[in-house]
Amino acid sequence: MSVVIVGGNECMVREYMELCKSYDCKAKIYPKMCRGLQNLGNPDLLVLFTNTMSHKMVKCALDGTKNCRTAVERSHSSSKAALKNILDRYAG
Repeated sequence: MSVVIVGGNECMVREYMELCKSYDCKAKIYPKMCRGLQNLGNPDLLVLFTNTMSHKMVKCALDGTKNCRTAVERSHSSSKAALKNILDRYAG
C-alpha cells in the first residue's frame, strides 16, 4: 500500500516513515509546501494533517490526486497516534 502524508511536523518525518514501514506501506511525506507538491503519484491513501498546513497546501494535495482512486483521510492532529489510528483503519 502506498501512502502520501501532507503536513505534520518536520521533526516527526522519521517517526512517520518508521510507522508506515511497520504496516508494510511505502510512504512519501511532505511536511511543507515544496514546488507545489509535485510527484504525488497515485497513492492508495492520502493523509492530510490539517492543523499544520495552509489552505493552499490542502488544495494542491487534493488537486494532485483528483483523477485517482485515492482514499483521503483528514486529521486535525499530526501525532504518531493519529497516524497509527488511520493506518489501522486502512492498512491494518
